[in-house]
Parts: sequence; structure tokens; C-alpha cells
Amino acid sequence: MNKKIRVLIVDDSAVVRQTLQSILESDPAIEVMGTAVDPFAAAEKIRREVPDVITLDIEMPRMDGLTFLRKIMKQHPIPVVICSSMATEGGQNALKALEYGAVEIISKPKVGTKKFLEESRIRFVDAVKAAAMTRRRKARPPVQPLKPQPKLDADAVIPAAKGAAPVQATEKIALIGASTGGTEALRVFLEALPVNCPPVAIVQHMPEHFTAAFAQRLDGICDISVKEAVDGSPMQRGQALIAPGNKHMLLKRSGAKYYVEVKDGPLVSRHRPSVDVLFRSGARYAGRNVVAAIMTGMGDDGAKGMRELFDVGAYTIAQDEATCVVFGMPQEAIKTGGVHKVLPLGRIAAEVVGKCR
Repeated sequence: MNKKIRVLIVDDSAVVRQTLQSILESDPAIEVMGTAVDPFAAAEKIRREVPDVITLDIEMPRMDGLTFLRKIMKQHPIPVVICSSMATEGGQNALKALEYGAVEIISKPKVGTKKFLEESRIRFVDAVKAAAMTRRRKARPPVQPLKPQPKLDADAVIPAAKGAAPVQATEKIALIGASTGGTEALRVFLEALPVNCPPVAIVQHMPEHFTAAFAQRLDGICDISVKEAVDGSPMQRGQALIAPGNKHMLLKRSGAKYYVEVKDGPLVSRHRPSVDVLFRSGARYAGRNVVAAIMTGMGDDGAKGMRELFDVGAYTIAQDEATCVVFGMPQEAIKTGGVHKVLPLGRIAAEVVGKCR
């Protein structure tokens, strides 16, 4: 029998602590070993027993969560999931949390927090499991939560392609999907792209209000241009478009030119934006002109869409297990038989550029 994932909840709100404990312990693979009202109380509990995962608020008395995160990562690295309303303010706090070593960011509203947490039950459970897997890389994934909500596929946003996409000559384009661990993986990938690289569209699972700051940060360190997508943004050489948090991004085509559509819609594969939605739109409108890569992440978002791309003649790549923070999404894509090549992170950019020539 697999050992349960032991979680320490650190939040100054009693309502949040109680609600999160109820949510996490509804899954048989998770045990809440304790709660703490602030980082000082958390440090005392960690001295007595080290948790597998910490959920951490940012705004707390006596010491803020970011300071505590930086200290704990230097002294006793433990996977941390940030759960905070402060993560939404311009995205800067979330970026700092990732820089300091947080595995996942979940933004919560300042009002209606209890209802939000309850409605986001599966997301929280998956985030904790993904964090735990960064330490238990070889362990079997824990069982799924009890009574999961219905899981929609890309049909909820875009119909499946009927036959192959038009063969009219167009430029090759790259479609990328990632989740847990993807912020660092995308930095490595995008920094390796040359200034004249093919157009790139990216879905990275992240909160609303975070993607603009994330794109701005990447734009400042990469040779290519990196932007948060807006509805109607053209796909251009030397540019990567990142789907905005809480919006789906689809590839569309006008003549021989590609652009993106940004839209609302239901969660697909439990995510919005969804990699499956982006990949299906690529299969529908670009077909063999697509080179797609699926990177580190928890769950199976993107696996079906990658198989659809494969079936219409696109070239598909999965990141290998050794370089993934969590091998879930690439592994599920490989299982479908829709992956041409499995590569370490450091070789994906060169492969994408080479296949787009």
C-alpha cells in the first residue's frame, strides 16, 4: 500500500485551514499532518515532523509567505503549493514564489474564498499530488479523488477535425503544452530559440493575472518576443504567444496566415486554458504544418490532442521522464501512441526548429 502524502497547511485564516483540510483529506491518498497560523508555528511543526508538501499563503502575520518560502528552500527544501489572493496582484508575487522554488501557484479570491476552495477541490488535490511527485518521482501515482466532477474533453470548445487539414502551403508553426514545472521548462525552451524561429503558441497551466507578468519576464530574457496572447493575435516568426490564464487559446487560419482566438469556455481536461483545445485546433486548421511538444505536468491534458495532431500528419515531441518535474502529461501522450520522439528538455528547441525548416 502506498504511503499517504502528508501535508502541512500554513494560512492565517481559520476558515481556509479548515476548508483546505476537508478538501485534501477527502482524497484517500492525502493526510493533513497539521495546520499552522503563520510561518513561525509552521517551523515548529516542521522541526518535529517533516511534511511531504506544504500549502502556503503569502500574506500572513509576523512573516510573509515569500520570506518563509525562501528560508525553507535554503534550509530544508520541501515541495510548496502557494495558495493566496496575493498571487493575483500583477503576477509579481507568483513569479517570486516560483523563483524561490514553489511547485505550483493557486490564486484564491479575497471574498468568497470558502466557496472557491470547495469548487476547486480537484485542482487542489491534483496540485498537492503533483508537488509530492517532485519528490516521489518513481512512485506510482496516488488514486484519484473520490466522486470527481465530470471531466470534459475538447469537444466542449471545438469540434474534432474531419479528415486532414488543408494542404495549402503555409509556414510551419510550433504548439507547446506544459503544466507543473513548466514555467522553468518554458524558460529553457524559449531561451534556446533563435530570433528567426517559427511562430510559437503556448498553453501553460497558470492562474489568471499571472500570464502577463510571466510573458513579460520571458520577453526580457529571451532573444525572441514573448507576449500574452489577445484575441486575434497573429502568429509571427520570432514570437511566442502565451495563452492568458483562465482563457482557452485556439489556433485559427485566414488564407495562408495563422492567428489565435482567445475565448471563454468550460474547463477541458480540468483546465482553462487547455492544451487539448490548442492541439485540437492545430489539428483542425494546420495539420501537418504543426510541430508540437508536450512538457512536464500533472495529469493528461494534451494527450488526446497530441494524438489528433499525430493522426493528421503533424510532428510530435514529448519531454522525457528524466528532465520532467512531473512526467504525467508526456507519459499520457506517449501512451496514446501519438508521439514521434521523446527528448530531454535541452534538445526540444533544436528539434522543433529543425522540423519547422
